[in-house]
Amino acid sequence: MVTPADHRLAMDLADEAGRLLVELRDRLSAAGAPAGELKAEGDRRANDLLMERLAQLRPDDAVLSEEGRDGTGPSDTGRLASRRVWIVDPLDGTREFSEPPRPDWAVHVALAVDGVAVAGAVALPSQGRTLSTLMPSPLPPPPPPRPRVIVSRTRRPAVAIRLAEALGADLVEMGSAGAKVAAVVTGDADIYAHSGGQYEWDSCAPVAVAVAAGLHVTRIDGGPMLYNNPDPYLPDLLVCHPTLAPAVTALLDQ
Repeated sequence: MVTPADHRLAMDLADEAGRLLVELRDRLSAAGAPAGELKAEGDRRANDLLMERLAQLRPDDAVLSEEGRDGTGPSDTGRLASRRVWIVDPLDGTREFSEPPRPDWAVHVALAVDGVAVAGAVALPSQGRTLSTLMPSPLPPPPPPRPRVIVSRTRRPAVAIRLAEALGADLVEMGSAGAKVAAVVTGDADIYAHSGGQYEWDSCAPVAVAVAAGLHVTRIDGGPMLYNNPDPYLPDLLVCHPTLAPAVTALLDQ
């Protein structure tokens, strides 16, 4: 149900949307556009591009997009009958995108088959890189003695703070969910534990990329990350280096 062409398409679409967003951000910023305009135009333009490409290239697949409407959004129940669903976040980290030159924003494109994230790409356009299941990242080296736990710069989940305190870890502040998971994939951080406030489009592509890299990926309670649910609210996620998984999961079980 998944082909090499699906992996390639996820990466190509994330790259294309990322290039569009970089050009748009530069142009609007130079013109003095306010943050609200950057956010709105970025979401709209990237979503339009991804919806158009998927309609052309995968007309038989369903689509779930954060910005989708009229059959592509969270209220579309037709997708529940489809085994193959593209789950996209055209602009993950709109706040960071609207604050040039912040680099911690992303584009997520993923394919879920029977509820499992099997192909995906996380483009980090301002960082000049894209992580994908087409060319999985190698497992990063073992974590340092003081592991690094990622938290949002504006909202620090209690679960992440509890883990950091118990493990004697350092906190690393970062923006979008895609950028956070990417930091664990690349070895720039070691643990990303989140609870509350996320939806399927926030985690599907990052999860696909993290699993392909050999990281430990589950929900906070240890359950699997499953997608294309009637309610797309999927509030929690744990991504960490596998050598930390026993200690982290034991702490979360307490």
